[in-house]
Amino acid sequence: MSSLHEQLLKAGLVDESKANKAAQEQRKKSHQKTAKAQKKAKKSGEQTEDEAKLLAEQARREQQERSRELNRQQREQAEQRAIQAQIRQLVQLNRIDFRDGDIAYQFADQNKIKRIQITARLQEQLADGVIALTKLDDRYELVPRQIAEKIAQRDAQCLLVFNQHRQTEMPEEDDPYADFQIPDDLMW
Repeated sequence: MSSLHEQLLKAGLVDESKANKAAQEQRKKSHQKTAKAQKKAKKSGEQTEDEAKLLAEQARREQQERSRELNRQQREQAEQRAIQAQIRQLVQLNRIDFRDGDIAYQFADQNKIKRIQITARLQEQLADGVIALTKLDDRYELVPRQIAEKIAQRDAQCLLVFNQHRQTEMPEEDDPYADFQIPDDLMW
């Protein structure tokens, strides 16, 4: 089958120049349509490339933020381990032996009442705040006040019993009962 162009020429309805001109206009329109479609595709392609770049940049920033957060957590964990090692060393080097005690001393450890055997002298020192009771791993240890203060600076949770140091109160000058001392074991 021949094209419409050839058929119109044979029939004599159009002359050769008009037919060529119409065909040329047809090609121009077709070419313009494809050029517009290519421009549109190119623009949308640029947008998708830009979007892809933006998404890649955003993903990179999120990855950096996750890395920073992970590094911060690792540093905190390392610092905690270092503090625990310092506390462990302080306690091990300065612990007071209390294993030969004959008095049961009770104290609270995580909402549970625990008991250790200590001497009367150590019990008095604990009450006066001269020594403190600390927990090292799963054992209880007694340490001097200065060491307990160093431990409290690092991690106060390790100290189970750390009484304030008792100081003898100075009686007032006008106190009529200054000459009378109140016994420690007075029960009302």
